[in-house]
Amino acid sequence: MPLAKIRTLVLDCQEPYALAEFYAQLLGGEIKGDAEARWIDLYVPGGRRLSFQRAPGFVPPRWPSAEHSQQLHLDLDVDDMEAREKDVLALGARALDLDDDGGKRDFRVYADPEGHPFCFIRS
Repeated sequence: MPLAKIRTLVLDCQEPYALAEFYAQLLGGEIKGDAEARWIDLYVPGGRRLSFQRAPGFVPPRWPSAEHSQQLHLDLDVDDMEAREKDVLALGARALDLDDDGGKRDFRVYADPEGHPFCFIRS
């Protein structure tokens, strides 16, 4: 029997509400909290939660870099890599490592608007 259950995954950031909006557009779900709050929750479909915490002096990770390591990242399943890539870039994500092998790889790496890395994985 496990000792604990995960309640939420928390991302430090400069603008919690704006980052919650980005992930709500990416994953769906309902944002709880107002734009001025220090802490915002995003309840995503399937009963999971992401939270965003204002962190004064936040320094975004630099992928791939040991100096400012990513510390964690999200792996997200997608059905159509090319279509979802266009969509996520339009939301404000930045490409960090695209598939330059003509579609042979099954993943691509992006950063959210505050610099947290995440991967699209071909499902």
